[in-house]
Amino acid sequence: MGNHRKQAALLSLLAPGLGQIYNKQFIKGLLFLCIDAFGLYYFIANLGHALWGLTTLGETPSKFERVGKKVVNVAGDHSIYLLIGGLITVLALLIFIAFYIYAVKDAYDMGKLREKGGKAPSFRKNIASLMDKNFPQVLLTVPAIGILFLTIMPIIFMVLLAFTNYSSPEYVPPMKLVSWVGFDTFINLMQLKSWSRTFFGVLQWTVIWAVIATVTTYFGGMFVAIVIQQAGIRFKTLWRTIFIIPYAIPQLISLLVMRNMFNGQFGPINQYLGYFGLEKLPWLTDPFWAKVTVIIVNMWVGIPVSMVLILGVLTAIPKDLYEAAEIDGASPLMKFKSITLPYILFTTVPILIMQFAGNINNFNVIFLLTNGDPVNGNYQYAGSTDLLVTWLFKLTLNNNKYNMASAVGIIIFLIIASLSIWSYSRSRSFKEEDMIR
Repeated sequence: MGNHRKQAALLSLLAPGLGQIYNKQFIKGLLFLCIDAFGLYYFIANLGHALWGLTTLGETPSKFERVGKKVVNVAGDHSIYLLIGGLITVLALLIFIAFYIYAVKDAYDMGKLREKGGKAPSFRKNIASLMDKNFPQVLLTVPAIGILFLTIMPIIFMVLLAFTNYSSPEYVPPMKLVSWVGFDTFINLMQLKSWSRTFFGVLQWTVIWAVIATVTTYFGGMFVAIVIQQAGIRFKTLWRTIFIIPYAIPQLISLLVMRNMFNGQFGPINQYLGYFGLEKLPWLTDPFWAKVTVIIVNMWVGIPVSMVLILGVLTAIPKDLYEAAEIDGASPLMKFKSITLPYILFTTVPILIMQFAGNINNFNVIFLLTNGDPVNGNYQYAGSTDLLVTWLFKLTLNNNKYNMASAVGIIIFLIIASLSIWSYSRSRSFKEEDMIR
């Protein structure tokens, strides 16, 4: 029979496609050789420059020079383009390496089949197998590549920016190049008084906001859902419709309307307070009242979501449990504590964790209602109601502090990921699901 597997694998190791040709899969082998040739051509032309760009981020900035009577811009290196181009090339190299490994393994497997007296399938049979048994993998290939370049690569790019000095006005290419600075950005964020005071102040409010916003909307929605489901309540459909209207209206419209309603000078809420002889309140201009306002408005927007979710859970609770509890003489409070609440928590804890993570990144409510204001003189590019995510937005788009914004983004991810994993792993839903497995 011969040692076909080793010979085929060695040939494919030399050049993907040779092993397939050795196994008499000529069309497949030629196709692999074409991919290999294209890959080698691309990486020979680009890999060296890409690695140089990733490590140095450029050496020659753009500058203006006088040529005769004209001043011309002499193009140089652009650090950010070099970083992005280098990442694309490295990711393409990883894909090519994966193809290389697959080609060697495929040649080895076909050689092993030949040793057992079998025959390597023809190109037509390979295509038929791809369209039948391996069709899900084929279908997922394009989305996987899209995720690699459109999702994973931007995340890696953002992480790498945190280890550079990319910020305005000192280090903005092409006139001024960016360089690697290691952990200096994180050290400055934690130790420089102007930055650390802002970071820890915004972080504290972000955590307080996330906890209060999650608790108020979740338990507010639970209260409304339980009241609507009571046996003595009539027109249940009407009540559900009324309470879902704030969620049905686009959030942009709701928040902008609320912003006008809470306006301290001409807002209708302060006007009504004046009609009753009460003092007008600085809803959006005082740090304390601005925070109260965003929490109240978030309840208006968020309670309907929790209500709809919990209504679905309530309809799924077996009625036999309540009937048995009534026979045992349980009060309504006891039925709620022993049956209703455990069922709701068991079903909705994963979603509750998602709501908490979402509130940490609740950009819309803060940005559209207060824009992070009122201004806080002790903060660097942040206001009294800014969350970490809205501060990141201001650092990036308003002030071009890209390295600091990237560091904040990494910290947001670490906070959300660690809290979500920790809380979900301790939940009853996770433990019972793990026991079932």
